[in-house]
Amino acid sequence: MLDLRRIRTEPEAVIAALDRRGPGTSDPVKRVIELDAAHRRVGAERDEVRGRIKSLSKEVGRLRGQGRTDEAEALMAESRALGEREKELAAEADRLAEEIRSTLLVVPNTPSDDAPDGAGDADNVVLRTEGYDPDAYGPHQRVPHWEIGEQLGLFDFERAAKISGSMFVMYRGWGARLLRAMVQLSLDRNADAYVEVRPPTLVRTETMVSTGHLPKFADDAYHVERDDLWAIPTAEVPLTSLHRDEILDAGDLPLRYCAYTSCYRREAGAAGKDTRGLLRAHEFDKVELLAVAADAEQAIACQEDVLARSEGLLRDLGLAYRVVDLCAGDLGASAARTWDLEAYAPGVDQWLEVSSVSWFGDYQARRANIRVRPAPEVGPDGTATRPKGTVVAHTVNGSAMGWPRTVAAYLETHRQPDGSVAVVEALRPYLGGAVAITPP
Repeated sequence: MLDLRRIRTEPEAVIAALDRRGPGTSDPVKRVIELDAAHRRVGAERDEVRGRIKSLSKEVGRLRGQGRTDEAEALMAESRALGEREKELAAEADRLAEEIRSTLLVVPNTPSDDAPDGAGDADNVVLRTEGYDPDAYGPHQRVPHWEIGEQLGLFDFERAAKISGSMFVMYRGWGARLLRAMVQLSLDRNADAYVEVRPPTLVRTETMVSTGHLPKFADDAYHVERDDLWAIPTAEVPLTSLHRDEILDAGDLPLRYCAYTSCYRREAGAAGKDTRGLLRAHEFDKVELLAVAADAEQAIACQEDVLARSEGLLRDLGLAYRVVDLCAGDLGASAARTWDLEAYAPGVDQWLEVSSVSWFGDYQARRANIRVRPAPEVGPDGTATRPKGTVVAHTVNGSAMGWPRTVAAYLETHRQPDGSVAVVEALRPYLGGAVAITPP
């Protein structure tokens, strides 16, 4: 969430930054400013009443010591009345504080100054395109992946629907092996710097709140109401909470984690939109990279590292791709800046988002209460002194990769004239040395 102190000291700047996301985005912050002013007024009056009660208590003791009982009783009656008023003010202060917090929880992050201006995806900026030549694709590659999958026996959409309903996918045979191979390739490619974690895929409400997925995106999430657990929409959710309510030493940062999980999304607004084949599903596999950094400079370096690693994986898979800088109006609610990777799928003639690499500033870490103890500062005399207090950490995450669309782009790109699908060199060790996927 946004820093309340920043809202107090720089209200115009915060409002202007949020309005880059779209008209009305800053309205909740304007409400927070009103609530905060009221909270401070009530708090000041409560503290004044408390001070008066303490003063009366001392005076009552003095009067009783002097035998002036009647005067002491009168002051005690005044003190009791003030005590009731203090309770009312304390309750009002608590109510206002809770309303401030609940309002802040739905306020999105302020975009980075470096994020381009724009109202939606049409205003996103393509930073570069790699390996794409529109004239290089033959007719055999202009076949959608669901037809390729049917010909090669890679998927069983009908039985997936029978088992779980629409927008679920069943991989089978070489399809299941290809998916597993891609996952393992991604994990191996990042094992040099990222600690692999296999987190739970059902998490508590506060874990979803920490990343900003709740309360804003409750309608898109699967909720197990009996246990108040949520199926994760991405491994970013549990990874961000690994260090929730912890204080980390700056010298130990950045901390980097990698996780392969299933992910679950209702895709409530996706009915009838790109739902065929692998393009949009309620359950999908993804490998996620996450970093916890000490400050903005370190976090941006981590974001660049995640992007480079995700690009390297697309190159290993022989896919054309482009890097897209999301404009302020298209950023996810928690992100300050996001670079999307889109792979080209010739069979559907679309650029498919396969990875989002986001820097969140201190927005998520403030929700998760992840703080950093600054590194010692060395003075002119060589003495090291640790600064007092702590600061809020920064977080970064990115997909490496979101596999359904990556599989779709791969099958369409590497389809051969005879209907088989070539296996790129990077995947062969994971597929028993196979050089092609052929009909069963």
